[in-house]
Amino acid sequence: MKETEFASKLVQDYLTGKEVGVLATVNPDSSPLAMPMWFVHDRDGLALVSQADDMKVRNMRQDPRVGFVVESGSGGTIECMIVQGRVTFLSSEFDRSRVGARFIDKYGVHMEKRWDGRSVPGSRALFLIQPRRIKVWGALATSD
Repeated sequence: MKETEFASKLVQDYLTGKEVGVLATVNPDSSPLAMPMWFVHDRDGLALVSQADDMKVRNMRQDPRVGFVVESGSGGTIECMIVQGRVTFLSSEFDRSRVGARFIDKYGVHMEKRWDGRSVPGSRALFLIQPRRIKVWGALATSD
C-alpha cells in the first residue's frame, strides 16, 4: 500500500474508468455504515448525491469524516484506492447545476430516470468529499 495525491495522474486515470465506489460514514452509535454510490470526480475531490433523508446523509451532517473505496480486480489481482476525507454539502443552485450536469454526462439516462429529468431534485443532498489521505493498494500501488 502506498500513499499518493488525489490529483495524481494515477488516481485520476483510475477513477475515470470506474462507476461505483463504497462510501463509509459513522453512525450515531459509532458503528460504520458502508453504501455503494455513483460518483463524479475532478482533481480536487469526489462528488456524490443521495436522498437528503438517508441515514448516510444524516450521519455526514453529524460527523463529516468519511471513507470512500473504489476497487477492481479478477484472476488473482486486485486494485484498490482508499480515500479518507471530509464532506461538505453543496446548496447553491450554481453548484448543484454544475455538478448535476457532470452526473448526467457520466451516467446519462440512468441518472435522468432517477431524477425524473436532467436537474438534481430538491429532495437530494449533493456533497463533496475533500480528500485528506489517499492510499492505493495491490496492482495499482505498483503502477505509476
